[in-house]
Amino acid sequence: MDQLALLFVLLLGALLSVPLGDRLRLPAPVLMTLLGIVLALLDFVPNVDIPPELILPALLPPLLYAAVRRTSWRQFAANRRPIFLLAVALVFVTTACVAAVAHAIVPGLPIAAAFALGALVAPPDPVAATAVAGQLGLPRRLVSILEGEGLFNDVTAIVLYHVAIAAAVSGTFSPWEAGFDLVLSAVVAVAVGLALGWGSNKLLTVLGDPTLQIGLTLLVPFVSYVLADELHGSGVLAVLTTAMFLAEYASDADDVMSRLAGHTVWDVVDTLVTGVAFGLIGLELHNAIRTASGRWTELLGWAGAISAVVIVVRLLWLLPATWLTQRLHARRDHDEDIPTSRRETVVMWWAGMRGVASVALALAIPLTTDDGAAFPKRDEIVFVAFGVIMVTLLLQGLTLPWLVGRLGVRADTEREQAYEKELAVRAARAAKQRLKEIESVEELPNELSEQMLRRAYDIGVRISPDLGDEERREAQEQRARRIKRVRRIQGEMLSAARHEVLAARSEAGADPEIVDRVLRHLDVRSLR
Repeated sequence: MDQLALLFVLLLGALLSVPLGDRLRLPAPVLMTLLGIVLALLDFVPNVDIPPELILPALLPPLLYAAVRRTSWRQFAANRRPIFLLAVALVFVTTACVAAVAHAIVPGLPIAAAFALGALVAPPDPVAATAVAGQLGLPRRLVSILEGEGLFNDVTAIVLYHVAIAAAVSGTFSPWEAGFDLVLSAVVAVAVGLALGWGSNKLLTVLGDPTLQIGLTLLVPFVSYVLADELHGSGVLAVLTTAMFLAEYASDADDVMSRLAGHTVWDVVDTLVTGVAFGLIGLELHNAIRTASGRWTELLGWAGAISAVVIVVRLLWLLPATWLTQRLHARRDHDEDIPTSRRETVVMWWAGMRGVASVALALAIPLTTDDGAAFPKRDEIVFVAFGVIMVTLLLQGLTLPWLVGRLGVRADTEREQAYEKELAVRAARAAKQRLKEIESVEELPNELSEQMLRRAYDIGVRISPDLGDEERREAQEQRARRIKRVRRIQGEMLSAARHEVLAARSEAGADPEIVDRVLRHLDVRSLR
């Protein structure tokens, strides 16, 4: 098996892990990691050979962009306090604690290299946490915090990582220079992200065609990351800024086709890239086994100690941080999402799995320093990082469903239904208001006006059936059954039409381009 065949195996596994994970009630990223481990143990599977400098720009931009599409800037702004405590403060604390312990237990490990290890194992993975939370039906407030933490802690950790790597490679470190680099990196990243978001928004309008627009969105994350990195900014923060700008300003409510196609394309990209990324984590077992040859006891002891530090520090930080957030929340009128009980805090603690960012940063460690010497303890750092990822991802990922069920932490369905009902009311009200505006400038027959008014009302009832009274609900159900029957018959008719057009494609003298054009018209009709 060569590298290309291995890539195709991972891509196929990424697709199969989704339905299999749903059936087994296990996160797809965890299953992909297990697949990678199994492949790593097979003799005919080659070692993964990816240049370290390509790992971060190849994997992180699409994953971050896809994750940001599921949230919004206002949600981050509302949850800025808990996200700051987790994504910034906790990353600093975890990095410092891991660096102190690693420097003490690993002989000959310089403090700068120890801080690099701390930075790369500090950030929990947003993809793994979101995948687990989505399958387990956790409260939306916890999912929001986990998503926000996962996105922004990568920014903090990667900047710390680059500062630590620069110090280890050059052999010098200046706190003032490091602090200046942190601020400059953030400023450059935000500027690049906003500029690219604004420019991309304008270009999306110029392109017009949904195919070209989606193609542009596939390029934007990589351009944002690489451009910010070239200007010595944070590529991760630039991608987040660009994605949030586009999510806020580039959405046209009436551009239905682009929105539906865009969601589909990005769901596919997210699934495939996530699967490959977590499969690569498992495949790194090759290198871990080679590094640990004859030193298993020593290296496993170090990995176990650092894993314990990562897990315990998160718990010791979350308990007082959650208490403080709850106290501040009680004193002020904020809509931020916070854990409301110790049980939810425990779930947040156990959901802190490491993943893509950690393995990418570990593999991206330079092979040599500026003076040509080997990077100090690089193999040991990679092994320990791999051990922490395995412990948190497999141990916590496989046991989190049991823990959630044991603690009884579930989504507040009543609150979600109430919000859905509120949106349904607003949608129906907006439709009725628009109908009044049309009637003020156009003379509509009474029959047509009453029909349109009923349809405006039905907009809300179809979203939330509870809006209608019993008689209305029964009528709506009957109408829904009738519409379903009509759509079934119409679907069969359109299917027959599509088969006939496709058959014409193979006829002598048929023009495939015209056939495909007619087929697209039928496909669009099928969506209505």
